[in-house]
Amino acid sequence: MYTGSCLCGEVSVEVSGSITSIIHCHCSLCRKNSGTAFATNGFVNTDDFTITKGQALLSEYSFKVGRIRYFCKCCGSPVYSSNNDDKSRIRIRLGIFDSDITEQVLSHNFVTSKANWEKLETSLPCYEKHEPGR
Repeated sequence: MYTGSCLCGEVSVEVSGSITSIIHCHCSLCRKNSGTAFATNGFVNTDDFTITKGQALLSEYSFKVGRIRYFCKCCGSPVYSSNNDDKSRIRIRLGIFDSDITEQVLSHNFVTSKANWEKLETSLPCYEKHEPGR
């Protein structure tokens, strides 16, 4: 079981299953949404994800049709994203978790879009787009 919360603590979540396909994404959308050089994202099964506190405090934004980003209205922390093309799972930013995560990051993705001020030093595989098989 993983637990997490937004910056102000008004929204809390639980994940009862595993986190899969964890990647560092360097695309411009993830950089803008996170305000950092990259975002660390993973997938969880929708059935394993519960908002335990603050459901009414979630606001949403859709940049692309069918893809919705949910964030805390109070502090602006990203909580999760959904995709109408794959309702079986949601994408979550790993920074929301308060508990330790046992799964590991697989790769750096969209590295050709990385910020010009970022120096990428890693032993993880790097891909120009999504990792193979996705």
